[in-house]
Amino acid sequence: MTFIKQLAGLHKLAGLAFSAALMSTSAFGGEIILNSDQTDPAPKQAMEELIAGFEEVHPDISVKWNNFDHEGYKSAIRNFLTAETPDVAAWYAGNRMAPFVNAGLFEDVSDVWEDNGLNDQLKSAAASMTIDGKKWGVPYTYYQWGIYYRKDIFAEQGITPPKTWDELLAACAKLQEAGVTPFTIGSKALWPTAGWFDYLDLRVNGYEFHMDLTSGKIPYTDERVKAVFDKWAELVEPGYFVANHAAIDWQDAIPHLVQGKAAMYLMGNFAVATMKDGGLTDEQIGFLQFPEITPGLPMAEEAPTDTFHIPSGAKNKEDAKKFLAYLASPEAQTRMNKTLGQLPVNSQSETPEDPYLDAGFHMLSNAYALAQFYDRDAPAAMAKAGMEGFQEFMVKPDKADAILKRLEKVRARVYK
Repeated sequence: MTFIKQLAGLHKLAGLAFSAALMSTSAFGGEIILNSDQTDPAPKQAMEELIAGFEEVHPDISVKWNNFDHEGYKSAIRNFLTAETPDVAAWYAGNRMAPFVNAGLFEDVSDVWEDNGLNDQLKSAAASMTIDGKKWGVPYTYYQWGIYYRKDIFAEQGITPPKTWDELLAACAKLQEAGVTPFTIGSKALWPTAGWFDYLDLRVNGYEFHMDLTSGKIPYTDERVKAVFDKWAELVEPGYFVANHAAIDWQDAIPHLVQGKAAMYLMGNFAVATMKDGGLTDEQIGFLQFPEITPGLPMAEEAPTDTFHIPSGAKNKEDAKKFLAYLASPEAQTRMNKTLGQLPVNSQSETPEDPYLDAGFHMLSNAYALAQFYDRDAPAAMAKAGMEGFQEFMVKPDKADAILKRLEKVRARVYK
């Protein structure tokens, strides 16, 4: 009897030890560490809601969130991907994620896409999340760029929103004849010019060419890049942009639109709030997709996309994948983007009530692919030189060849 009691006691101790081991493993496995840079009020609130929603669906998993400031995060991510690696990290799509993928620092999450039907639901962003045929993260929010225009001025002049380049040129000529400058822009900060270069290149040469160019694979002296500047010159040389744009910022360009001195503005959707603050109404503001230039070329769009990734050194990849799957769901993206005031990437998410977000949602959901914006797609040194060149071209279009030769020298240095 004593032996049996001792044996039973040993079994009990062994069982307790086994249970303790399970609890220890469960506690470790039930926490994911998430690093991101959502310190502004709306993004911070959206993240808090996202994490709360995930923990409600997965009560056995807790999220430890480390929130960095924007600039600090850019430096921090290069360090924490190789030491004290989190399980989930925020970053960006396209060429911005490529260096981390190529360095083996991001995990292949193609299985998350496959298992959750994301190849269909996130189709518009698939190309910008794919390298070597594999998916390297999950996109959750973006916003559209496009041409915002004065509907009332178009109506007064009998102009139908243009769908082709020739129609756009005809509209510009008609507006100019009526004493209205076709386009406003403020290029003092340089980056608004990049929106023009990106869209012209996407429409003249296509998404794949644009990505190859911004990743350093194509010379800026290539005839196809010159063709982009030739198209741009068709707007610059006739004076279809407001004068002295190099002296004003993007916000300062909006009064031209508000006062009816200009009729169109190529800009991101964030500009709508400033337009309305200036006095314009939904009845006056229209949105149109950047027109087709090369017939039949698939229509890629400009849509800076925020993403989450699993670092290859993550300790809890299983639960991290559950987090990405939740993040990608239509419901989570609907809630998150209502708080952000941006667009869900998931095409099955609820259609936004805002008319401009609604237009952007449908445009981006049907896009062939998404560019991330020149200063995201190109390295910092190339982007700076490029945007300086774009601004110079818009002031001195006759300098195109010299500008492209200069940019080619920068490309040769930057992409060694």
